[in-house]
Amino acid sequence: MNAQAALLVPEESVPPPADRLAGLNENQRRAVEHGSGQPAGPLLIIAGAGSGKTNTLAHRVAHLLAEGADPRRILLLTFSRRAASEMIRRVGQITAKVMGAKGATLSEGLTWAGTFHAIGARLLREYAYQIGLDPSFTIHDREDSADLINLVRYELGFSKTENRFPSKGTCLAIYSRVVNAQDDLENVLKEAFPWCLAWAAELRSLFAAYVEAKLANNVLDYDDLLLWWSHMVAEPMIAADISVRFDHVMVDEYQDTNRLQSSILKALKPDGKGVTVVGDDAQSIYSFRAATVRNILDFPAQFSPAAEIITLDRNYRSTQPILAAANAVIALASERFTKNLWTDRQSSERPQLVTVRDEAGQADFVAGQILENREAGMTLKQQAVLFRASHHSGPLEVELTRRNIPFVKFGGLKFLDASHVKDMLALLRWAQNPRDRVAGFRVLQLLPGVGPTSAANVLDAVGVDDIAALPAPPRAGADWPDFIELAASLHKGPSDWPGEIERVRRWYEPHLERMHEDAATRRADLLQLEQIAAGYESRERFLTELTLDPPDATSDEAGTPLRDEDYLILSTIHSAKGQEWKAVFVLNTVDGCLPADLAAGTKNDLEEERRLLYVAMTRARDSLHLVMPQRFFTHGQPSQGDRHVYANRTRFIPSSILDRFQQVMWPKVAASGTRQQSGIHSSIDLRDRMRGMWR
Repeated sequence: MNAQAALLVPEESVPPPADRLAGLNENQRRAVEHGSGQPAGPLLIIAGAGSGKTNTLAHRVAHLLAEGADPRRILLLTFSRRAASEMIRRVGQITAKVMGAKGATLSEGLTWAGTFHAIGARLLREYAYQIGLDPSFTIHDREDSADLINLVRYELGFSKTENRFPSKGTCLAIYSRVVNAQDDLENVLKEAFPWCLAWAAELRSLFAAYVEAKLANNVLDYDDLLLWWSHMVAEPMIAADISVRFDHVMVDEYQDTNRLQSSILKALKPDGKGVTVVGDDAQSIYSFRAATVRNILDFPAQFSPAAEIITLDRNYRSTQPILAAANAVIALASERFTKNLWTDRQSSERPQLVTVRDEAGQADFVAGQILENREAGMTLKQQAVLFRASHHSGPLEVELTRRNIPFVKFGGLKFLDASHVKDMLALLRWAQNPRDRVAGFRVLQLLPGVGPTSAANVLDAVGVDDIAALPAPPRAGADWPDFIELAASLHKGPSDWPGEIERVRRWYEPHLERMHEDAATRRADLLQLEQIAAGYESRERFLTELTLDPPDATSDEAGTPLRDEDYLILSTIHSAKGQEWKAVFVLNTVDGCLPADLAAGTKNDLEEERRLLYVAMTRARDSLHLVMPQRFFTHGQPSQGDRHVYANRTRFIPSSILDRFQQVMWPKVAASGTRQQSGIHSSIDLRDRMRGMWR
């Protein structure tokens, strides 16, 4: 049976819509059935927190398949590769349930599901010759891009300026912001990097040289995958050729897209036919990545008058008191799609606004409450502590450690940021593309006796794509012949993928033991890399997708590996988006922390900070505590000092909505006036003494 026939489903095997849509509420059904299976006008699904967004989108895809849509003509763009895999898995479950084995076959045909960056990379390779690209290009991750921009920075003499020139990381951040926000360099510097404004002319020349270096090395950076795609579909003939391949284009988490991604969507489907976007303007919190809430707010006008808006406002996560408080907070936003989340989950417990003396008191309260919850049957994993900035959890981490409460803090190195993994991948990337100077520069320095100067001289000595022609560095010694034999064999096909990655690992292991004391731990990462590689059809596909969406590392983490069977979750609010827990504690819910003092400069900044609080509140299912230390130390000051500020309740919870919360003082004040859990057993009013001093 050929592929086309395998994807055809006999009409009699398709169940009626009522069977496929069982369990969906009215608005979810409307969203799923929009267009009745045919490419219809643009659809915007405003999906409130906990409203079953992923389930609705998966049912819509399944519904399209059941109505006869070709899965290979559905383009599904998600926020992460894991989200794409989860979506395909859910679609498979739904279609298999109602259509049997043929439904599972249809879901496997969803071959165009992934992130914007992954789909962009795939299309750029397909159309490479039409747009002046070599299809063997490699993709630089952030660290590689920073290294290349630093090399260009050095060659232009900007590393030896009399006044401080922006570092390589700052230069890359500026470049990335300009590209993704589609803004002028001067505007980006003025708004986000004001101290760099005096270097505007030099930065412009640096970025021009950086682009030339990428072209010479046949590499694209992470931002190029969107930038080149955007310029590619700006050509009408190419845009039409890509557009006609897809009947349906679906975008998840649309509030997290940037202007570049929005321009790609508009170019692919100018009339919006077949377009479905899903998101929540109230959860747009990634402006630091150049995401803009304007994309989702302006979607109806962009595709006017055909766009239809369906709001999912029934929440399946939180209790009604938590939703009432969250609704009240977001209702004060200056601009939004109006929705009030509601639920059948009733409770008498309102969210608590807990006032504590200082950050030490905050840590004491949270740790004690977590242990109380645990004794009441709630596991540590069902509880989370959220905070605006990573350093806010410092005092709490000390208290948790003192009380022997295990915890995991979201963070640490990504897999590709671990130096030993980058070494292996650099060799594979250099074999794939010998013009990738950054990869070659890193690989050569793995050899004993080869430093930056020798590596640069070797790379400068040859101008052809022939690794075997590289001259041996003066002090490379006996390691050189084996290295050059491996590198040359990897470069010359045909590839024996994925077996070649084992050869690379075996060659690299002696160098791993020489360079790292914890070689045994790092070797586990390399074996994991081999297992990951086995899941990809080619070296090119492996290098592309691993760069776009790396897994977590097993070593080089921020702390020792956790061996406890249960542990508490600590997380920034940004990292917590999309998650949920039975009990949530939000630290430092005071002005200066939320909103952050460094993010309260403009109206747009303040509105995003309001959405951050909303996201934090809507992570809670049953219990929510917003903790307010009356005194906390200012940014950058050591807690051992005495430079502190007295805090006000966050401006996002004004007096007009206080009735949605229960206000609590901690330690609690007993009826006699004494404070529980303190050594003070009497109440002293010093006000009269103060007045008496001046009488």
